[in-house]
Amino acid sequence: MTRRVAVLAVGVVLLLVAGVLGAALPVPYVAQVPGPTFNTLGDIDGDPVISVRGRDRNEVSGNLNLTTVGVSRAGLSLVEAVRGWFDDEISVVPEESVYPPDQTEEEIEQANRQAFLTSEESAEAAALGQLGYPVKVVVRGLSGDDSPSDGLLEEGDAIESVAGQATPDSATLTTVLGGIAPGTEVEVGYTRLGDPGTATLTTAAAEGRAGSVLGVLVTEQPSAPFDVDIDVADVGGPSAGLMLTLGILDLVGDTDLTEGAVVAGSGTIDAEGTVGPIGGIQLKMVAAQEIGAELFLVPADNCADALGSPAADLTLARVATLDDALTALEDVRAGRTPQGC
Repeated sequence: MTRRVAVLAVGVVLLLVAGVLGAALPVPYVAQVPGPTFNTLGDIDGDPVISVRGRDRNEVSGNLNLTTVGVSRAGLSLVEAVRGWFDDEISVVPEESVYPPDQTEEEIEQANRQAFLTSEESAEAAALGQLGYPVKVVVRGLSGDDSPSDGLLEEGDAIESVAGQATPDSATLTTVLGGIAPGTEVEVGYTRLGDPGTATLTTAAAEGRAGSVLGVLVTEQPSAPFDVDIDVADVGGPSAGLMLTLGILDLVGDTDLTEGAVVAGSGTIDAEGTVGPIGGIQLKMVAAQEIGAELFLVPADNCADALGSPAADLTLARVATLDDALTALEDVRAGRTPQGC
C-alpha cells in the first residue's frame, strides 16, 4: 500500500468515525420550532379559551390566534444542531438560554406559567379599560384558608366600602382598615357582576402594622358587570397578552374586530395597553402562515426581526399599543393596508 493510499484510508475512517459521533454526540443546544396557535375566540377540546360570566358572549366568526414556540426537551446531537442552523424554520439556541442551569425544569415551567397568568390579568385590565369601565379595588382571591372573607367575598368582587367609608382605591382601603381594631365586626359593601351587595365579617389582625385586614388579596383594575376567565393549558410566558386582550374585546365589546378574517399575532401587554416585544417572532410568523393568517400583529420592537422571517410575505402590522392593534384591524375591515414594519 502506498503512503498516499494509506493516508486516504485513514482519512475515510476518521470521517466515518466523526459522522457516527456527530449523530450521537449531544451538544448544549436546543431547537426552537413553530408551535401551535390558539384562537382566543374559540375552544380547546370543547372548552372556550375565554369564558364570560354575567353576560352573553358576542357571536363572532373570525380568528384572533395567539402564537407559540415549541422547544425540544433534550440537547441536540451535533448533526441535528448543524442541520438546524441551515433550516429557516428551526432556531438553534444555547440550552442555558431556555433551561437555566440553576433552575429545575419544574421551576422553569412554574415561572413561565406564572408569567402567563400575569399576562391574563393585564389583558383583562387593558381590555376593560379600553371599554371604559371604572378602576376599582377588585378581589383577586383570599389571603389564606382562615380568611374572615371566606364564603363572603369572591374573586372579581369590587370592594366599594368598609364600615360605611368609601374605598375607591387600595390606599384608601388600607387607611380605613388601619383605623379598625382587629376582631371588629364590619359591613363590607361590594359589587359582584354589576349587582351591589354587602357582607358582614369580623376583621383579622394586620401583620406589621396597626389595624386589621379583610383577608383578601386585591388589585386596582377596571371592574365590569361581568367576569372574564381565560383557560389555555400548557402555554407559558407573557407573549399572549395582546391577542388575549383583543379576544376579550371582540367577545364583550361593541365591534366585530375581524369580520371573519384570520388574524394572528404576539406581544406582551400591560394594563395601560402598551405592547412589548417577545421572543421567537420569526417562528411564530411561520406558524401563522401555516394557518392561513391574513394579518400578523408584530410588536414594534420586533419589526426588524420579523422582516427576516421566512414568512415575511405575511401582511404585517406594527403595533406599539393596543390602539395600534385596533387601528390595524379597522384597516383590514375597511380594505386598507395597515401600517407595516
